[in-house]
Amino acid sequence: MQPFSLSKAFTLIEPGPVVLVSTHDAGKDNVMTISWTMVMDFSPVFAITTGAWNHSFHALQKNRECVLAIPTLDMLDKVVGIGTCSGADTDKFSRFALTRAPARHVAAPLIQECLANIECKVMDIIEKHDIVVLQGLAAYFDTERKEQRMLHAVGDGTFIVDGRRMDRRKMMAAKLPPGV
Repeated sequence: MQPFSLSKAFTLIEPGPVVLVSTHDAGKDNVMTISWTMVMDFSPVFAITTGAWNHSFHALQKNRECVLAIPTLDMLDKVVGIGTCSGADTDKFSRFALTRAPARHVAAPLIQECLANIECKVMDIIEKHDIVVLQGLAAYFDTERKEQRMLHAVGDGTFIVDGRRMDRRKMMAAKLPPGV
């Protein structure tokens, strides 16, 4: 093995799915791209890393709710575009032709073009590490969508796309919760 730059070590473990986080505040919807996500348990508890540098963070702090929307490969350029402009001066839903769909439990909209959407409430904000802990309230999956490959940001401007799915459910049955 060859030495690898410690300052780039995050690129080795970062590639969780890229998500779009929609929020609603003061009568306006916004959406941001997040690549720092974490599943915290088999229960619907998730975490994202964001902070005051993101326009949407204020809405997360104030209203304590959002939608995690999971985009797919065909949305890559929109995902990058959303992540490289600010909702402070841009209506990202209009600019990137995203279709709002009403959520049942939160004011933030679902994003119709995404493969899946998860309505969430903010359980905790761990300011020391800019971690927002989310409780899933409802989830939706578009079974009719042809493109289902998710995106994974490496952290250096490149992305990895899901490939072939390998089934090892029988081997892992003892470790999986009922119904998974």
